[in-house]
Amino acid sequence: MRSYNRMKDFSLSTLRHLELSFLLFRQERISLRCVWCHKILMHFKMFILLLVLSFIVTNCATEEGKENVLVFTVASEPVEGYVRYIRSVNFYGIDVQTLGMGEKWQGGDMKSTGGGYKVNLLRKALEPYKKDKEKIVIFTDSYDVIFTAPIGVILSKFNKMDARIVFGAEHSIWPDASLRDLYPKVSQGARFLNSGAFMGYASDLYDMLSTPLDNTDDDQLYYTKIFLNEEFREKHKMKLDNRAEIFQNLFGAEKDVELHFDTESGEAFVGNVDTETVPTIIHGNGLSKQRLNSLGNYLAGAFMNGECKDCTENLKELNEKELPVVSMAVFIEKAMPFFREFLEHLENIDYPKNKIDIFLHNNVKYHEEEITKFITKQSNNFKSVKQILVEDSINEGTARDLAVQQAILKESDYLFVVDSEAHIDDPKTLRKLISKNRDVIAPMITRPNDAWSNFWGALSEQGYYARSHDYLDIVNNKKRGIWNVPYISSCYLVKKKVLKKLSYVHESYDPDMAMCHHLRTNNIFMHVDNLEDYGHLVNGDQFNVRNTRPDFYMLLSNQRDWERRYIHPDYAKQLEPNANRTQPCPDVYWFPIATEEFCNDLVAIMENFGRWSDGSNQDKRLEGGYEAVPTRDIHMNQVGLEKMWLKFLHLYVRPLQEAVFIGYFHDPPKSLMNFVVRYRPDEQPFLRPHHDSSTYTINIALNRVGIDYTGGGCRFLRYNCSVEATKMGWMLMHPGRLTHFHEGLRTTSGTRYIMISFVDP
Repeated sequence: MRSYNRMKDFSLSTLRHLELSFLLFRQERISLRCVWCHKILMHFKMFILLLVLSFIVTNCATEEGKENVLVFTVASEPVEGYVRYIRSVNFYGIDVQTLGMGEKWQGGDMKSTGGGYKVNLLRKALEPYKKDKEKIVIFTDSYDVIFTAPIGVILSKFNKMDARIVFGAEHSIWPDASLRDLYPKVSQGARFLNSGAFMGYASDLYDMLSTPLDNTDDDQLYYTKIFLNEEFREKHKMKLDNRAEIFQNLFGAEKDVELHFDTESGEAFVGNVDTETVPTIIHGNGLSKQRLNSLGNYLAGAFMNGECKDCTENLKELNEKELPVVSMAVFIEKAMPFFREFLEHLENIDYPKNKIDIFLHNNVKYHEEEITKFITKQSNNFKSVKQILVEDSINEGTARDLAVQQAILKESDYLFVVDSEAHIDDPKTLRKLISKNRDVIAPMITRPNDAWSNFWGALSEQGYYARSHDYLDIVNNKKRGIWNVPYISSCYLVKKKVLKKLSYVHESYDPDMAMCHHLRTNNIFMHVDNLEDYGHLVNGDQFNVRNTRPDFYMLLSNQRDWERRYIHPDYAKQLEPNANRTQPCPDVYWFPIATEEFCNDLVAIMENFGRWSDGSNQDKRLEGGYEAVPTRDIHMNQVGLEKMWLKFLHLYVRPLQEAVFIGYFHDPPKSLMNFVVRYRPDEQPFLRPHHDSSTYTINIALNRVGIDYTGGGCRFLRYNCSVEATKMGWMLMHPGRLTHFHEGLRTTSGTRYIMISFVDP
């Protein structure tokens, strides 16, 4: 709980400092000699000063009179919205009485009208105070309300209103629009009564509640008719908080509210830019609940001074002897690169497999072989395995609903959904998510070096993606925490109690959006956790299974995964300052750069293409149509790899070149000749002495001497030095022109493959 004594030390010196900053800003800009610019700056200055002054005054208020205040709310079950509400009142030291907890809700479904049950509960609670003219009562909803100030601040604002009863106001009239013209007109702010939060003297409120109503009647219409009764309104000095001094109803006012931070404490608060007020009770009425959820990530001390204060509360401690049972639903809905690694991540998950029921839906013929291997290997390890095959012809939405039903049938404690684009790099991810103890939570995963992630920070009016004010900060890990968001996908954990409200079918949305829509409709929070680095998303947008070894083509869109599969594990050691680099001949360097899988895939791509040149001097692929020193080869541009290969030269070859040929920089490197050469005794066994048309040349051995072929190698005539014992995946780098006249030695048996690039011709 926070002490507000320190706020008293937040004196007007802060205000003066801010004012001085704006004056200096004005002096810097006055040279623009622009009248309208000057007016805008002055207006902006005055608004900020008023906002800060309002915050100072309100937060320096004492807690005097707190003992004479009763705070009531209504909730039937401790859902996460209620937990957030209680956290906010606790943060400000407010005692609250919850009405109806643990009892059956009798106020209707609240999707249209209803809520009379709240009125009846409050009337009963106020019975002991019905004649008390001094006690002040605050009543609010709970699931969609957050307090942002202590009682002293609220009382100070209430006393200035000279009212006996004050209701929050909103911009829209609900539920009876025909009453619009009966409302008093206002010059600023919201005009119409909202019943989600109000306060007043106990005796006046009890009088207001004297008219009976049914539990399923609409509470807002009930209060509206009372307010529109001019006689009652005048007698009880009943007012609406049109300027949001105390109550901020968000629906229709989303653009009026901004999140600000106290520079001293780091605490977040809401400012209304229209009325220039700092409201103290925030209500996410109507369709504004997602905005409240976004604000709630910061308010009431949830996030202060760059740290998530809410993230370490209510954690679940795992008992190794009684770990929860998890249904892990795996969905392969489209062909994805690096699918083998995806399955390996599932195999390596740090959780007892006898506690995991697998549900797997595959909709991709291309991945069937690898899935079969995975199931065969793991079927006896997992608690159970259910597989839906391509030939079953079950669409994605239906399959996802079947996974939910299986989790319910298996009486699983959690449903853990993993799509094939989500690579879980941290084996402890499942454990960590369970320990966070949220109803629905996703580990934040992104495409590396991209803003594409598995969550949205906000929604557009049409219910699609919109960028929130903090999305990039969260995605880039500038802010770490657990965030309440309106959309998650790809990988997430769902508690058992939520499963019956989970559905992936909707006439207007795809399965992921349908699921999130249903959760939002049921006021079930979705969280995304970026406290740690859990994994990443693979980009399958350009994945073409018609290519031979299609993963090899994915460097440009999936660099991290491509490196893990194709770059030699010792590559990085060659870039260390004191690396022991091999130099078999003068100015000829030998580096490990590629894995055997790199070599095998590249050879397979070339052989499948099959259109090897004939080794003659006439070559239509070249600009002049003539090759002075021809080889049997295939160019990278013939198999659609030219652009990718130039990226390879930039990312992996250039750093090695700069490390050994000191002083030569060319970023990015250029190369017009990138090709795989094939040597065979009966085809072209060797290459006569020649200079390369390059500043430097690279030569990568793509198969194994002594196993796949005999003979071969490269001889540098000037130094009478040969490199014959080449290693698969190792690269020779040497100057091209003038000094390194060289030849390709005879291949005596088998087939030898090498990858050549003439860099910077």
